[in-house]
Order: sequence, then C-alpha cells, then structure tokens
Amino acid sequence: MRHILLITLVGLCISTAVVAQTEDWKPPRMADGKVNLQGVWANNAATPLERPDSLGDKANFTADEVQQLRETAHRLFGGADDAAFGDGVFNAVLANIQRNVSNDGGTGNYSSVWMVDREFENRTSLINDPPNGKLPTITRSAERRFAAAAAHRRDHPADGPESLSRQLRCITYGIPRLGGLGAGYNSYYQIFQTSDYVVMLGEMIHDARVIPISDMPHIHESIRQWHGDSRGHWEGDTLVVETKNYSPKASYRGAAEHLHLIERFSFGGPETLHYEITVTDPTVWMQPWVAMAPLSRSSDVLYEYACHEGNYGLVGILAGARVQEAEALSR
Repeated sequence: MRHILLITLVGLCISTAVVAQTEDWKPPRMADGKVNLQGVWANNAATPLERPDSLGDKANFTADEVQQLRETAHRLFGGADDAAFGDGVFNAVLANIQRNVSNDGGTGNYSSVWMVDREFENRTSLINDPPNGKLPTITRSAERRFAAAAAHRRDHPADGPESLSRQLRCITYGIPRLGGLGAGYNSYYQIFQTSDYVVMLGEMIHDARVIPISDMPHIHESIRQWHGDSRGHWEGDTLVVETKNYSPKASYRGAAEHLHLIERFSFGGPETLHYEITVTDPTVWMQPWVAMAPLSRSSDVLYEYACHEGNYGLVGILAGARVQEAEALSR
C-alpha cells in the first residue's frame, strides 16, 4: 500500500509540475518579436476529418476510451500487417476489427512498418463547425458536376497523362491536406520564417509555399496557381494566411477556382501547433466549414521526396491502357 501511495503521489507531483511548466511556457520569438513557428511539424493525428456516423453527436471521447483506441491501434498496426491510410486507421480502430486487410488484395499494400504511429486525441472529428462534425451539404450544381466528372473518369481512365490525377503525375497533393492521405503518410512540414516571408515545405512531393507577410493585394484574378495566391499577416501571436486564385485543375474535394481558405497557425503548447482552416466555396458547399488539426513538433528531418524519378507506375498505367485498347480492337 505504501508503494502504491508513493507512486500515486509521485505521479501527482509530476503531473502538477508538467501543468505548471506548460502554463509558465512562453512561445519562442524571432528578432522582430513575432512568434517563431520554425521547425519540423508532424500531421499524424488519427482523428478523421468527418465524425463517423456510428458516433452520432459524440464530439469527444473519455480518457479511458482514448486509451482503448491507442491499445487497439497498437494491436492492428504495431507490427508488419497491412497498413491503413488516412481516416482508414481511425475507422479500423473504432470498429475494433480483428485484422486489417489491404483493399488491394491482388497486389498487396504497404505494410505498417512503412507508416508512422498515429496519435489519438479525444476529439471525434477535425471538423468543429458545423457542430455535427460533418462537411456541409453540397449544392445541386456541385452534385451534377461531380457525377459528370466521375462518369468521364470511368469512361476515360487513362487516355493520356492528363487523365490521371495530379498526385499520380507527381505535380502536387495540393492544400490543404486534411483527410484522406493528409495524415500519417509523408505528412511532415518544415516552416522557415523571416519578417517578410513564411515558407512551408511539405514532405509530400516536396511542395513549398512561399507566403508573403504583407498587405499588398493578391495577384489579378486571371492568374491561377496550383496552390493559389497566399498573403499572411499576424493577429497577435497567430499567423493568419488567406489564399485564393486557385487553378481550376487544383481541386480540393471538388472545390477549385472558387476556393477560398483562411488558415490560422498558433501554439497550443511547447510541442503542439494548432492548424485551423476555414474553407469556403459557395459553388460546392452550402456554407463554410472549419477544421483544426494538431501538429506535433518533431526532431526528424525532411528528406527529398523523389517522385518523378521513380514514377514507373504512371508509365505502367498508360501502357496497360494501350494494351487493353488493342485487345478490345482485336476481338
């Protein structure tokens, strides 16, 4: 009993010390007095973009439930079994399946040794507005566009390189990277900062965003870019970045040239950077929506993501399509 009491008291003292240390912590600052966001940050939260239907209105897990999720994740993905990507990790853990099996059983999949460990928190969705944790209803016109695009992809899967996604062509994964492959797979970022610019280097396809900290106007609306045109400013200790002028080809969940982003970067503590984003596109969603992803400070370094150099998959897809066309003509 004395040992148990001693351990409890020591744990209580350590916990109290950590809380006090966090409360006393002050964010690092640049020479100009602005908060120093520089470093490598990992987007490895297992929290899905949207709240699963099975959770209903449940916005938060209890501490015991979070611990159970972590234990289940270790059982499923702590070894060399098939990996799961994006929100698939959370869904598999939530369902408490016995074993994760690749959705590509014919050719196999990445094993879990290729993936980073995912971080579980108490929230049930990254989306916090709407309060139900779901993406807003899409417009009727967006439904028609999405259906037409899906039909075109089905009938013309590999006519040429342009038929394939920008990801398969090693162009860009775009911004924001929330949901899907946004977390847990090449999901590290390095921030560089001066008084006039902030650079955000993404691990995936080594995307680099050079963001002016300026009140100068955005480029003319006729000029469209893969990552849009960004301008940053400070609101206290929060970096706020506004981005618009996206290319029509730079689709994020169906939003492109009318997409408008407001990103907010602020410290949640010494090891956490809160990344909050407000997404607006009235041609796709009936209302704006807001999500927050916690980024964890990392001591790892970013290495070059060599995509084009080994992209034999693109050549194989196109070559296979030509073979299928020839076989169809010979019948």
